[in-house]
Amino acid sequence: MDSELADLPYADLLQPHTGGLDVEGRYDTLHFDGLTLRGRDAAGSTFLECAVTDCVLEEGSLRGSRLNDVWLRGTRFVGTSLVESGWLDSTATSCVLAGVEAHGASLRRTVLRRCKFDSVNLRGTTSREVVFEECVLRDVDFGGASLTDVSFPGSSLERLHLAKARLTRVDLRGATTLDLADGHEALRGAVISPAQLMDLAPALAAALGIRVEP
Repeated sequence: MDSELADLPYADLLQPHTGGLDVEGRYDTLHFDGLTLRGRDAAGSTFLECAVTDCVLEEGSLRGSRLNDVWLRGTRFVGTSLVESGWLDSTATSCVLAGVEAHGASLRRTVLRRCKFDSVNLRGTTSREVVFEECVLRDVDFGGASLTDVSFPGSSLERLHLAKARLTRVDLRGATTLDLADGHEALRGAVISPAQLMDLAPALAAALGIRVEP
């Protein structure tokens, strides 16, 4: 185990998991390492104090699953359903989510570090006390989502969708790129930097119906 994995309070209890995933399965203090799981249905499953390292979950389903105190590193979710899943006190580092459906999911006290999100559907999700640290979010849809006490230090937000999203104490100042595809009005619950305001000014004016002419 590397030093980060070894630092987990439940590290000494982890047992290797070598099988697949099952519907409504219960996985407690297990280490999923280097597994490639395609098309597996694990809807309604519970993962408690588990570690997931260098795995690939492709075209499967974790719909309605609960991940409590789960530690992930180097794992890829491709075309995977995370719809209505719940994430609590979890950490994901250097993970990739591509073409993932996660609408209606709930994230609380979760840290996502150096992760890449490409075309991820997070519509209607609820995020509270979540940190996106040095992540890349490209074509991510937060439409109708609720974000409270969320921050994006060092992250690149490209073509972010915020239509009808509700932001409360969302700190965007640390984002290296802030490019919104829609939902500029949702920024009323966010904090941005003066430089970001200047970059967003034309789009904000358009969203408010303001004509800017020389």
